[in-house]
Amino acid sequence: MPRFLEVLLIFLRLGLTSFGGPVAHLGYFRTEFVTRRGWLSEHSYADLVALCQFLPGPASSQVGMALGLSRAGLPGALAAWVGFTLPSAALLVLFAWLVRGSSLDHAGWLHGLKLVAVAVVAQAVLGMARTLTPDRARGALALGAATLVLVLPFSWAQVLAIVLTGLIGWRWLDAGSPPGDDLLPVKLPRRTGAALLGMFAALLAGLPLLRAAFGGPVLAVADGFYRAGALVFGGGHVVLPLLETAVSGWVSHERFLAGYGATQAVPGPLFSFSAYLGAVARTGLPPLAGAALALVSVFLPSFLLVAGALPFWNRLRTRPAVRRALRGVNAGVVGLLLAALYTPVFTSAVTGTLDFAVVLGLYAALEYGRLPPWLVVLLSALTGWALL
Repeated sequence: MPRFLEVLLIFLRLGLTSFGGPVAHLGYFRTEFVTRRGWLSEHSYADLVALCQFLPGPASSQVGMALGLSRAGLPGALAAWVGFTLPSAALLVLFAWLVRGSSLDHAGWLHGLKLVAVAVVAQAVLGMARTLTPDRARGALALGAATLVLVLPFSWAQVLAIVLTGLIGWRWLDAGSPPGDDLLPVKLPRRTGAALLGMFAALLAGLPLLRAAFGGPVLAVADGFYRAGALVFGGGHVVLPLLETAVSGWVSHERFLAGYGATQAVPGPLFSFSAYLGAVARTGLPPLAGAALALVSVFLPSFLLVAGALPFWNRLRTRPAVRRALRGVNAGVVGLLLAALYTPVFTSAVTGTLDFAVVLGLYAALEYGRLPPWLVVLLSALTGWALL
């Protein structure tokens, strides 16, 4: 089987079953590609997550693109994105046709999906913490990063936490043993990487100029969604205000919230929400064309940045100073995931003691019962439907 087809099929399965948001996705990827398939080591995966936390865009989707790139080059990166994103995008476009303006606030099955997200994210955070914060110094860094982003609930606080933990690691942590042969294979020359980074910058600067000069719905949609994908740090829910700004005048607030509610009920990346917005936006474009253009535009910056940065990444991560900083950044990432576990994942789902009891049962089923995540997701949806 060609490697890009292998990548496509694996990520298509993940795209159909990966509920729980970006933090949970990182846990699913770790289980699939580090524990089960051995495509890369625990430390290579942690370094890759740290790199994607530095870059603007959806971190989990960027990690997926990087894994596909390392396995099958640029076709593999494209296959990983298509496989992981297509299921949720198709479901949300279908929702745009069938349930325009509907609210899912009181749907019991949706509440069940929110509860299972808590269990999935908790398992992911604890699994990464065991590896990335094994000593008191890095544990303290993780807790400090979590405290910072909880006290300062702004997107720039996440970037600040990553920068500070990286600086502290560079100054005070040990570099550890060099990675040696433990490098992420990158099937892309550095010259191509530099060209892709230049393309990212050219589109970011050029699309607003083209939109102002020529107008039209195609350039308007491409510019709005490209900037939303290029300028958001932290990914996930952080992109929502940028997306709402991008569709201002095209999508009502009620329709925006209805689509966001539906996005919580589908697997895959939250950025797939852009497909729904492109389908319902009153731009003059046909719904399917608007959905496709919005979806490609919001993910294109991430594709260019990841593919552009990876050819330089292995050389950088072998340097002692970079390794010390990475140890601090990895601890900071655990702190960001811990903060995300509390808010919005826990606070938006758990409203009482019964909800918390359900979460504990779901966590036990995942961690100790070793039930497959898709089955736990199904059980949680049925439980939420039965309780509400």
